[in-house]
Amino acid sequence: MITPKTALDQGRDAYAVPGHPFDTRASGCNILIHDGATLVRNVEDIIEALPKLPRQTDIIYDTPKPLPNRGLRETAKLHQRILARLSPSPLAEDQLIRDLKASAAQIATALVDLETEGQIERQSGGMVSLSGNEHKDHKGH
Repeated sequence: MITPKTALDQGRDAYAVPGHPFDTRASGCNILIHDGATLVRNVEDIIEALPKLPRQTDIIYDTPKPLPNRGLRETAKLHQRILARLSPSPLAEDQLIRDLKASAAQIATALVDLETEGQIERQSGGMVSLSGNEHKDHKGH
């Protein structure tokens, strides 16, 4: 009862399903309706209250622009920069993008390559790190 009452007090939408007036279990919903909550009788009442979304035919889709074709030398250089920045300790992918001053698309593509090669590992929360095998290779073990 606190949350919908607070919503109504702030002028926000609240919805309630009415109950029988003599049923004490329904008194909260009935009070909310009395205080301005939208009466919900069926699913159509909820759909009608939702903001109108554009119809599928009204949506204009932008075609994604293809990534510029990078040569092998540029790709290898980016891979080396990523590997030099990473360590066994996870680093946020966003931070990697900022540190290397590269586009998110370039970094994402390179990370997929490096992950496929087993050189990096993706962690939860958008974190990346050198894989255990890569760390051993860097140390010369």
